[in-house]
Amino acid sequence: MELIIIKLLGFMLVLTRVSAFFLVAPLFGSEIIPARIRMCIIILISIFFASVCTPGVDFSQTSELEALLLLINESIYGFALGLISVLVYSAVKFAGLNIEREMGLTFGEVLDPITNEGAESLSILIDMFFILMFLSANGHHILLLIISKSYQAFPIGHVCSIPELVEGVVKAGSVMMIAGFRLAAPMIAAFLLLLVILAVFSRMMPDMDILFISMPLRVGLGLLILGTFLPFINSFVSEFAEWMGKLLPI
Repeated sequence: MELIIIKLLGFMLVLTRVSAFFLVAPLFGSEIIPARIRMCIIILISIFFASVCTPGVDFSQTSELEALLLLINESIYGFALGLISVLVYSAVKFAGLNIEREMGLTFGEVLDPITNEGAESLSILIDMFFILMFLSANGHHILLLIISKSYQAFPIGHVCSIPELVEGVVKAGSVMMIAGFRLAAPMIAAFLLLLVILAVFSRMMPDMDILFISMPLRVGLGLLILGTFLPFINSFVSEFAEWMGKLLPI
């Protein structure tokens, strides 16, 4: 009976870390996947890792309070891993928001099928394109590899310190901002040049309605540059894996 309790505690610790990770992880944590499917995926992955990973704590000497603290630590660690992953993943969506702002399409909202929230159509298009590139490059395997390496670095019952987790989350937020602005930099530079040209025309021809002319020019220029910009999103998939290796406390 005691052996069953020990095995059950080890499984619960694995289930806590895996479920906390997939609660916020990219793709797996989205509303587009039904809750029952997500639950089945989490349970299957937890059974696998519970059977192959060696516990780092002797659960036979663990009290009820210590078991509760271990579960809390596992949930914090798994949530931090998922949060770091989703922050780096959101760099593409952040770039899409900047592009839409420059094109003047921020008021055209539609329903985002990934989050079930209102979002701009262009950012949804860029996000869906990146998802296709991410899955075609086996990016979902990266998420499973994160869980696997986390148990190599910190076995069942062991997690890293809170300051390391906080540092990883903060760095992931800065990476999202930097990568997002870098992806949107060609578009921002092109619109800055367009504004300079329109300003010159407004000085040369004061009677010309610059606002009326600028809107179709901004949309047309944005779509033209976006067509050349989309293929470069595929390179961010490899960068995503590199940033995960640098930022995750594993």
